[in-house]
Amino acid sequence: MAKAKNPIPEGMHTITPHLVVKGAAQAVEFYKKAFGATELVRMPGPGGTIMHAELRIGDSKFFVNDEMPGPGGISAPTTQKGTTVGLNVYVADCDKLYKQAVSAGAKATMPLADQFWGDRYGQVTDPYGHVWAIATHKEDLTPAELKERTKQFMASMSQA
Repeated sequence: MAKAKNPIPEGMHTITPHLVVKGAAQAVEFYKKAFGATELVRMPGPGGTIMHAELRIGDSKFFVNDEMPGPGGISAPTTQKGTTVGLNVYVADCDKLYKQAVSAGAKATMPLADQFWGDRYGQVTDPYGHVWAIATHKEDLTPAELKERTKQFMASMSQA
């Protein structure tokens, strides 16, 4: 066995999302249709499950697999009745991708809107329980501008 040239595999980043779902084969197809993902690797597991799949959206890779029972296993959001993680996707046209994801079966959970921090931003939840924030960066703000906009936003929230 050859020793690794690099401790981080080529094409990977330091942090890589790993999504656990019920129905990984269907989820892979959904991510292709909804977000234009490309499937790079698929390793079958027992009973027709997927032990590991590697996909890419834009310049970022992520992993998908079916729930695996036992020690060290991670449950899907649908088993846990929710998720504590969101995935943020920056694209040139968030309106187009948002509509594409909803058309593919994602649930619109936060409509797209221009946000105080300079992004056009909205959220969808995929059929497997994962939350995807879809954004296009529209304005480069200075720290002072962001601070002032945050202050104004928080003031408007307290009046609502």
